[in-house]
Amino acid sequence: MGPHPAVAAIRLAVRRVLHDVLTPTTPSSVPPAPAGHKPLVLVACSGGADSMALASALAFEAPRLGIRAGGVTVDHGLQHGSDLRAAEVASRLAAFDLDPVEALTVNVGREGGPEAAARDARYAALDAAAERHGAAAVLLGHTRDDQAETVLLGLARGSGTRSLAGMAVTSGVGGRYRRPFLGLDRQTARKACMVQSLPVWDDPHNADPAYTRSRVRHEALPVLEKALGKGVIEALARTAQLSRDDADALDDWAAAVEPSVRDDSGALETAKLYALPPAVRRRVLRRAVISAGSPAGSLFARHIEEIDRLITGWRGQGAINLPGRVAVRRQGGRLVLRQG
Repeated sequence: MGPHPAVAAIRLAVRRVLHDVLTPTTPSSVPPAPAGHKPLVLVACSGGADSMALASALAFEAPRLGIRAGGVTVDHGLQHGSDLRAAEVASRLAAFDLDPVEALTVNVGREGGPEAAARDARYAALDAAAERHGAAAVLLGHTRDDQAETVLLGLARGSGTRSLAGMAVTSGVGGRYRRPFLGLDRQTARKACMVQSLPVWDDPHNADPAYTRSRVRHEALPVLEKALGKGVIEALARTAQLSRDDADALDDWAAAVEPSVRDDSGALETAKLYALPPAVRRRVLRRAVISAGSPAGSLFARHIEEIDRLITGWRGQGAINLPGRVAVRRQGGRLVLRQG
């Protein structure tokens, strides 16, 4: 008799990702494991159902494919007893025979709000752990439900197609981060934990209405499903994939056309920019301001729209001030970008 259908589903999803790690179809900046050494894959685990199901599947599949498996849990220090919780999660990962296992403590700042600050601190810690151990990949337990929430948040921000694209199956430097469960719902992961008698921890922050994502999860999505019927989550996840395909194509177009709208000194020429389709032009502008020093995570659609008006609605307006102390002004038919 085979495993429970939920367990089989999560194992299959992880197996596919591990096969891709062994035989990558796209170039990676992560150096291959030395001859005679097995590649290492880490799982980021909070102790919740999604990441515990992921850890158990990785522990099962990795040895069968000749891959070493390790685990990392991050203590954000935002709740009383979080250090004890992190130590408990680490012990559970070690019980799966994962090695290495680390519990990392981070200091969460305030920039961008509590959710963004915690995310930035967490990814910085995971990046450092991957570099330290030479990991080929880090697995994340985001599910189809998480993807639907991300699409709704992007829609509310009005940040365009890229925002609606949600989370990528593969992201990060060299494709470091992998999300095997984006095609699976949250209930499948929870069911897999239940039938394997895996203890899980439900983070109280996930139910705290002070957090935007929590309100989307417990208020917005249920209202949408009540009004529109079941299938909203699947539809939003499908929208993410379609939007990602479109955004990738437009990003490639913008990268290819950017050199043609610059003069010999490298400045952007407004007349040539004006001739581009708006979606491509805005992407060229975004690329330019990021190159000038504006942090990508702090740039919003309204910033790019203000720069775009220097091209499409020029009335002698002054410089546009952007995050990262980057200023953009129109001067002599060109856009001048300066930092500081």
